Amino acid sequence: MNKLSDDYLTVTALTRYIKRKFERDPYLERIYLTGEISNFRNRPNAHQYFSLKDDHAKISAIMFKPAFQKLKFTPEEGMKVLVIGRISLYEASGNYQITIEHMEPDGVGALYQALEEMKKKLKNEGLFDAPKQLIPTFPKRIAVITSPSGAVVRDIMTTIKRRFPIVQLVIYPTLVQGNKAADAIVSSIRMVEEKGYFDTMIIARGGGSIEDLWPFNEEKVARAIFEAQTPIISSVGHETDTTIADLVADVRAATPTAAAELSVPLLSDELIKIDQLKLRLVQSYARKVEVLNQRLNSHLSSYIFSQPQRLYEGYAQKLDLSSERLVRAMEEKNQQLKNELNVQMLQLNAQNPTQLVKQKFSDLSVINRQLTTQMEWYMENQTKRFQYAVQSLDYLSPLKIMNRGYSYATKDGKVIKDSKQIELEDKIHVHLHKGNFEAKVIKKEEESK
Repeated sequence: MNKLSDDYLTVTALTRYIKRKFERDPYLERIYLTGEISNFRNRPNAHQYFSLKDDHAKISAIMFKPAFQKLKFTPEEGMKVLVIGRISLYEASGNYQITIEHMEPDGVGALYQALEEMKKKLKNEGLFDAPKQLIPTFPKRIAVITSPSGAVVRDIMTTIKRRFPIVQLVIYPTLVQGNKAADAIVSSIRMVEEKGYFDTMIIARGGGSIEDLWPFNEEKVARAIFEAQTPIISSVGHETDTTIADLVADVRAATPTAAAELSVPLLSDELIKIDQLKLRLVQSYARKVEVLNQRLNSHLSSYIFSQPQRLYEGYAQKLDLSSERLVRAMEEKNQQLKNELNVQMLQLNAQNPTQLVKQKFSDLSVINRQLTTQMEWYMENQTKRFQYAVQSLDYLSPLKIMNRGYSYATKDGKVIKDSKQIELEDKIHVHLHKGNFEAKVIKKEEESK
């Protein structure tokens, strides 16, 4: 009985054996499968579980979150798809399943392949990584390249009018779907460029399948956007759609409304910012004036203004020190000159011309004798002239005249020269050659004319 039990496998062992077979089979490591989506229910931000079926069979499928987030479309119930994955076995249920690594809608696989090849080509040329132009913050004119009908143009016009009504909006009606759409888009871009006065260009289209959006994946459109000098905002398809036009444009917007919001500021917010900047400017200048006033008051209270003499005290002290150094320098210079003079005198004495000096002394003696003789003669001559002058003066002396009997009279110490100087009964003094006497006027006569 025990021996028979050893020949039986457990369900787990069998399941693991089959799982290893699946995992080691090279043909099951990478399977290309086509089918119709069944039992699909979108689980946000999670792994996706559904089935793939055809007319005669069905297989369970799992798509892990990282792979599902890379999808460029939204799977729907009944959609035919092309998937790439590997076959595995889920041990808990014993069901085999396909783990999907890549999925795309059936019938457009060639378009996806062409799209990837075009992306690779343009990326290698640097069209995706080239420096992007900045979108002007306050545009004056905006060109919109889109279909003239539909919700896209209405959304853009409504949003821009609401946010920034002062901007000029110019619509360039353009085909955005079909075989002629790519040429129409390129033509509209070039028309905008020829005008040369637009600040921003918006290229917009609503959502659709990859076939509907294909004009925005064509090379001619990508190069026209890349060569444009006007900054371009691209908004093509839904948020999950990304075209080559989006990658080449300066800015990609998720929706046409988002493109309109990116192209212009909100005027009310800008007015509020202006008021805030104005207030900040006023406050800044007020603080600056306050700081300057404080600095002014600080300067006014400094000793330079309160005690200006202190400003010159240092200079006065420096002047005194300089004067003392100058005096010392002059004294040292004078002493140096005296020392040099003494040296010169010593040198001069060493070369004393004694003989010449003796000769000069002899000459000086002769000159002195001549001077003495001349002086004696001159004094004798002057003595004679003096005696003659004294004799002449003696002849003119009043004493000599009075000796001959003349006299003069005085009154109050003054010589009387005119009878008008005296009156009758006046006392006068009469001076003689020898002696004097006092007289009284008893009569006077005035000189008749």
